[in-house]
Amino acid sequence: MSHAAHDLAAAFPQAAAKLHALKLSDAHFRKLSDAYYELDKAIHRAETGIEPTSDQHLEDLKKQRLTVLDAVADMVAA
Repeated sequence: MSHAAHDLAAAFPQAAAKLHALKLSDAHFRKLSDAYYELDKAIHRAETGIEPTSDQHLEDLKKQRLTVLDAVADMVAA
């Protein structure tokens, strides 16, 4: 279990410029990016004990984050 917050640029280091361009030009990408950061923040807070939650809720959050990350990966690859 990692208590470090994740970052889209760290997940796609080779696509930093594309991530930036998408954030500036694509409203859907901005929504996905915002959702990713909100989910990541909630996961980080749960894992560090700042905001305790059930194991099931934490797993649900992680699944949601992966779903968003997959959508971002599709957009980056396009």
